[in-house]
This record gives sequence, C-alpha cells and structure tokens, in this order.
Amino acid sequence: MSNDRTLTDEKSKINWTKIIFLLLGVFLFIIVYASPPWPDAIDPMGKHFALSKEAKGALAVFLLAGTWWVFEVVPIGVTSLAIGVLQAMFLIRPAKVAFTDFMVPSVMFIFASIVIGLVFTKVGLTKRLAYKMLMIVGEKTSMIYLGCFVVTAALAHIMAHTAVAATIYPLLISIYALYGEGNKQTKFGKGLFMGMAYVAGAGSIVTLLGAARGAVAIGFYNDVVGKNVSFFELSYYMFPIGWLMTFLLWGFFMVFMKPEKKVIPGLRERAKLLNSELGSITKKEIIAAVIVFGCILVMSLRSFIPALQPINKTAIILVSTILFFITGILDVDDLEDIPWNIILLFGGAMSIGFCLWDTGAAKWLAVNWLAMFKEASWFVFVMSIAFFVMMMTNFIMNVAAIAISLPVALVIAPYLHVALRSFFLPHWSPRACPFYFWWEPPPMPSHTTPSNSPPASFFYTASPPASS
Repeated sequence: MSNDRTLTDEKSKINWTKIIFLLLGVFLFIIVYASPPWPDAIDPMGKHFALSKEAKGALAVFLLAGTWWVFEVVPIGVTSLAIGVLQAMFLIRPAKVAFTDFMVPSVMFIFASIVIGLVFTKVGLTKRLAYKMLMIVGEKTSMIYLGCFVVTAALAHIMAHTAVAATIYPLLISIYALYGEGNKQTKFGKGLFMGMAYVAGAGSIVTLLGAARGAVAIGFYNDVVGKNVSFFELSYYMFPIGWLMTFLLWGFFMVFMKPEKKVIPGLRERAKLLNSELGSITKKEIIAAVIVFGCILVMSLRSFIPALQPINKTAIILVSTILFFITGILDVDDLEDIPWNIILLFGGAMSIGFCLWDTGAAKWLAVNWLAMFKEASWFVFVMSIAFFVMMMTNFIMNVAAIAISLPVALVIAPYLHVALRSFFLPHWSPRACPFYFWWEPPPMPSHTTPSNSPPASFFYTASPPASS
C-alpha cells in the first residue's frame, strides 16, 4: 500500500525545471517578437541589412525552439511542430511554406535511410556480419575493440547511426557477458559501449545514409548556394576523415580504457554457435542487400552518367522503401517502428533553417557576426566555425545545430573570400563529434548496462578525442 502511495506521489510531483525552461522559451519568444525594430546590420562595404518584422519573428521562433530543444521540455518532435505553428500563427511565413519544409526531399531521404536500417536489422544481415567479425578477430580484447569499431563504422555507411547502435548493442551485451565480470563496471565495458557510440558518429559522416545531418546540410547548401553535393563527392572527401577518426578512437580507447584482460576465452566458439543458429543466408537477406546496394550504385553513378543527373537522389533512395514493401520484407506494422519523433525533428530543423534564410534573419545575423571575423584569416574563420559547431552538437541535436549555424555561415563565407564548397565540408565534419554529453548523440542513451559509466564520465573521457 505504501509503495503504491509512493509511486502516486512521484507521478504527481511537479517538474519545476521543465516548467521553468518551457516558460523561458515562451518568454524569449514574446520579448523578441514584441520588441521595437532592431538596428540595421552594416557589412564592410557599407550595405545596410534591415531586420523586418518577419525576420525578427524568425529569431523569436529560433530562440524558443533552441531553448526547448536543449532542455527537452517537450519531445523534440513536438518542438518541431511548434516551429511550424508559430510561423503560421504569427504570420512569419505562410503555413503552406512553413509546413512544406517538414517533408522536403532531405527529410524524405532521412526517412528512407532509417527504413534501410530497420530492414537490415529485421532480416538479420547485421547480426550475420557481426558474428562473422567475431569469428575473424578472435578472443584478444584489443582486436575485439578494433573489430567492433570497424563493423560499427562500416554499418554506419549504409544505415543511420541510430539503427547501427540498436543493432550492435545486443552484440556488445553478449561480448561483455563473456568478459566474466558480471555487473561490475570495467574499463573494457566503458570502452566498448562508449567507443561504439563515438565510432558510429565517425562512420556516419562518410555517406549520406549514415546520418540525417548530411542530407539536411546539403539541403541548406543547395537552397542557399544553388549548387548540389553528390553522393559520391561527399564520400570521396569524407571517407579518409571518417576512417581516420575510427582508428584514432581505437587507439584512444586502448590507452585510456585499456581492457583489464588481454583475452576473452570462448568468444570465438560463442560467435560460431550464434552464426550457425542463423542458418544459411535467406532469400530476404539477399533481396534486401540487392535493393540497398542497387540504390547506392545508382546514386554513385549520377556523378558519371549525365542521363542520371536530373534524377533526385531522394527519389532513388525512396525506391528502396517501396521495394521493401512490394517484396514483403516489410509490412504495414513495420511503419509503427519508424521513429516519427526523429523525423519530425528533422522536419522542424529544416523549417526553422529555411525560415531564418527566407526572412533575411540569417543575413542580418551573419553581417553582425562578420564583425568578429573581418580582420581574421580564412583559416581562423573556418576553424572557429568548426569549433562552434562541435560545441553546439554537444548541447543540441546536430541537425538542429545545422539549422542554427549553416545558413548564417554560408552568408559570412563570401565576405572573407572563402570558397563555399571548401568551407561546407569542414563545417559539416565536426557534427560527428558530440562526445561530451550522453544525451545528445542518438546512440548514447541506450548505454545503460552495468558496464557503463555515469554521464559525467562521457564529459571527462570525451575531451581528447573531440579536440583531436
């Protein structure tokens, strides 16, 4: 009886922190939206940029959304809905424009990549790959680190890193169970799970399938600059960076989270047993692999075959989703497994980003911020923005960080004679480094096993790899 009363009291307890930050977001919106006109921004050439009522409203929405995103007073997808609602209700942008941004091609690309991750997990391809890896790397803990990190990074090339984390997580549980320390916290356990989260981010920057930030960033780049970055071109530049980060992280964890044991006896046999239980490769696994790699091949060939260039990459990747249902790999029940909260987040990030750009708020911010860099070299500018982006991704979702920084940065770059394409890639890379806090990168919150460290450990452990 007393236990029931305690549970009731806990449920009825008011979350004052949530209420305070919820009202703070509303307060910031009202203060900015209702404030008198703000002074013009003046660029180094003497050109004036006025802040219209709509642009001031965009800044107000941005502050509310940023506050709610950071402190998660409501689900992140609900904050995104508020972005569209406020634009329509306060006449900042037409409702049709504000809500259309929720399903622009970049968001649909993200949807398709998430579906691919669900399919690979459902048919068992990821488990088959993981078990094969363990059979190859053997029982040395150093090689298990490396094998898990390489598989995680490789999977993040073709699946959303959130799906990769969900797939690899059960495997890591099995590996740690064989470590023989029960519920005791160990360096090996910390390194295994934290390393998986870090490497999933590193591997995800290599292709557009690995994370939503790539599709969103390219969407902004295309809208602001009028040029596109192809699937193959992005991978060409990001492949060495992603894999360099992967191997550096392996070295980092071997030093700072060196396993207490050099070997885990019986691991290879366990992997062989689990692999044998999967049986021979199934028809659905073959079909899923053919569909996904076929779409990737077509997207890559767009860079070489002129006839394919007019076809949008989102249409190509969505063909995979359609084929999954046609072939019976997925059914209507699988639609319920799609994380619509995350899809709404991406839609809201696109909407606020385009809102800042369309209303002129991004230009106004850019010109004001330009004063900080007007005497700086291009290198200082690029590195300063990269550092800003890296820190922002540790407090808010990296997609939200894109919506905040990229539209403004793309306006500043031409003033400092920085080529937009050479600026875009280093601006995007640090978004794979939200290492400091456990709540930001999607793989982190799943790390609740006894082998893991408290959230503070993420901050202390993250400083060296994030800085590198």
